Amino acid sequence: MRLARRSGALRTRLGAAAVLVLLVGCSTEQGGDEGLETPDATTSGATGGSTEEVVAPTSPAPVTEPVEQDLDLALSTPVEDSVYPDVGDPRVDALLYDLDLTWDPAERELTGQAVIDFRATRRAPRFQLDLGRALDVGAVSLDGERVDVVRRGKDLVVQAPIVADQRYRLSVDYAGTPRPTPAPTTRGDFSTTGFTITEAGEVWTMQEPYGAFTWYPVNDQPSDKALYDVTVHAPAPWTGVSNGHLTELTTDEDGTTTSWQLTEPASSYLVTLAIGDYAHSSNTTTAGLRVDYWTPRGMAQHLDQVQGAAAAVDWIEARLGPYPFDSLGLVVTDSMSAMETQTMVTLGNNDYVLSPAVIAHELVHQWYGDQVSPSDWRDVWLNEGMTMLMQWLYQDEHDIQTLRASVAGARAADQGLRDEYGPPGDYDPRQFGGSNIYTTPGLMWNELRVELGDDEFFRVARSWLTENDNASVSREQLYDHWEEETGLELSAFFDAWITGPTTPEPGVA
Repeated sequence: MRLARRSGALRTRLGAAAVLVLLVGCSTEQGGDEGLETPDATTSGATGGSTEEVVAPTSPAPVTEPVEQDLDLALSTPVEDSVYPDVGDPRVDALLYDLDLTWDPAERELTGQAVIDFRATRRAPRFQLDLGRALDVGAVSLDGERVDVVRRGKDLVVQAPIVADQRYRLSVDYAGTPRPTPAPTTRGDFSTTGFTITEAGEVWTMQEPYGAFTWYPVNDQPSDKALYDVTVHAPAPWTGVSNGHLTELTTDEDGTTTSWQLTEPASSYLVTLAIGDYAHSSNTTTAGLRVDYWTPRGMAQHLDQVQGAAAAVDWIEARLGPYPFDSLGLVVTDSMSAMETQTMVTLGNNDYVLSPAVIAHELVHQWYGDQVSPSDWRDVWLNEGMTMLMQWLYQDEHDIQTLRASVAGARAADQGLRDEYGPPGDYDPRQFGGSNIYTTPGLMWNELRVELGDDEFFRVARSWLTENDNASVSREQLYDHWEEETGLELSAFFDAWITGPTTPEPGVA
């Protein structure tokens, strides 16, 4: 979930004990040159504010060989979203997005070709994808044959019949200056999602609950996971960064080309694109996973905290099991918030977002949110609740804030959040990303953790991930899983916390 500092009003309600409560959205503060001082070539390799210095030079980015994508991994069951039904088309099950993107920062122009392999979920006379109106569409073909399209706002309607369970390849050429889309929130510090251009012409994207359509044609809903091959052309020395493995990095007189391959399926809101002047460095987790860091060239401040991600993964793995993917990176952008984009976490550049607790929060999402994702935005709390509890535990064990203080502050604020935003499983659609989807289910999970004990609680939390690897799921599936694994009748417990109008009493009744 995109993270930013909470508002002053919420700070007053929670009191001093409840620092680091997280909210979706961009901060109203503007980023300056923070973190761009001359590097001293040293960073701390530990989390929790250690002052131990180690040499951390930049390094060439390792390039891996691309593989043939297994499209069957991306088979999904798309559904019309109950919260934001105007985005996405359940007739389309996207399997692979092959994107070739050229960015001209001087002209602020994106030129793209998208080749999309998809499965039709039903027979229909036409189908559609989401694509920002600011992008002009050129040639469109379906299985090599030119087809007509109609533009209706962000809807790109392809005038061609499709047959249930048949696979197709759609090719779309497009160009223009992408514009972010208004976000479904009334918060003052978070107003748009999608493709964002800085004053210098650099690019970053964050697109939850939607907004990927601002830069490529997409079935922009959480229930449709797909694979990605992304190639980015940018003027040297700028680099394009996206999800998965780096499979090409070349520079010639035309600029720099990078290619990325994501070989496990992701929902569109978990895809990232960042283009700018980046330096690369890396370290490894105890288990041997290389963690790649893409940071603004010359960045020194906070670099040690960013590179503490490897140690944070070690801490998470001890509770949630092995890291679920085969690559991991973090990219620092000009944003004021953060997002758990799959295998390549997107971070803003300020003290708060680059703090160890926020970085750990985004990394936990690789398990809860990315490996297993919600099939409908009514269940975004499935991502945030467990992640919030894990953040509280991380803060407690790293002497940032005690678990007692985090829980007490969250409980004190809970009724006010329900009154303002609604319960976490039935929130106001205009208020996406309120604190109610974080702290309320975080409290719920903590009650269950106390009831079961850590060993049993995390055993069930891990079994949920294993059973639903790479899937998009519903709350009903989660309820059934926890009842089956624990032998407890939990329906009233879950309902009270997730859809109830009032804060439940402590304990698991």
